[in-house]
Amino acid sequence: MAVGQLEAQALAPRRGRHSAWERRRSLTGFLFVLPALVIVAVFFLVPLVFALWMSLTKWNVAGFQQFIGLDNYRTMLSDRNFQSAIVFTTLYTFVVTLLTFFIGFALAMLVRVERRRYVVLRTMFYLPVVIGTAVGSFIFLWLFNDQVGAVNGVLRALGITKENIVWLANPGTAFLTLVVMITWKSAGFAMITLLIGMQAVPGELYEAARVDGASGNQQLRHITVPLIRPTIALVIILLVSGSYLAFDQFYIITRGQPNNSTITMVYWVYNQAFIGFKLGYATALSVTLMAFLVLLSAIQLRLLRRDPTDV
Repeated sequence: MAVGQLEAQALAPRRGRHSAWERRRSLTGFLFVLPALVIVAVFFLVPLVFALWMSLTKWNVAGFQQFIGLDNYRTMLSDRNFQSAIVFTTLYTFVVTLLTFFIGFALAMLVRVERRRYVVLRTMFYLPVVIGTAVGSFIFLWLFNDQVGAVNGVLRALGITKENIVWLANPGTAFLTLVVMITWKSAGFAMITLLIGMQAVPGELYEAARVDGASGNQQLRHITVPLIRPTIALVIILLVSGSYLAFDQFYIITRGQPNNSTITMVYWVYNQAFIGFKLGYATALSVTLMAFLVLLSAIQLRLLRRDPTDV
């Protein structure tokens, strides 16, 4: 017993010094993180709290505010324009995500070989991503112009049409114009992201599969796709989130026309805030959209945490 007490007394100073060292280390780590915490608080948490408060008020452009509780959210439930925007944005997101992902996947499969000519192709396919969305929108606005656009000229030269098509006057052709534009713009991003995932797959797996007589399709189904599933999930979630936040191309190319058939959720938020000057209601719309995107982020994290070998 006496021996144990002597040992405890001998170790006590060491534990005290160790605890002090741990406290200093924790404080040092906190001081390193503090600037980031301040930035997050100032530029995210404070505006978020302010937006939540603003969404509960009737707030006009002159700064007049009146607390109205959840009335903005109740108005949202009966806002047919917003409901139409949700339906249109969801349709647009589904089509664009599907096309962009499969085109990007096909391009990644095409250029994943490490050869000089394929490096050139990668650069060519990725170039539209570098171009700003606004610049790309103006390019397609000219290409699909019914008077001087190159698309009508090519169609007439091929004998497909005899008269100019007014692409932006019909909801179907306007939708097609927007889908083609954003697919052209985003396919390179999907390609390069999926390519990174493909290059991380060990080559020994493909060699062993070829020795066992596996065909190219079997290697794709049982090796490539399962092992890059986290990358696939990441690309899909980013494409979906980006599509739901689409604004530039709609504002520049169609401005919600024809007949308000191309109004997206973000465009309706802009309309209510800067045209209708209903800042409180526009903020409520933004908060709702934010909550939806947070849900998408949660789905993304869940997909990325799955075991890629669990197929």
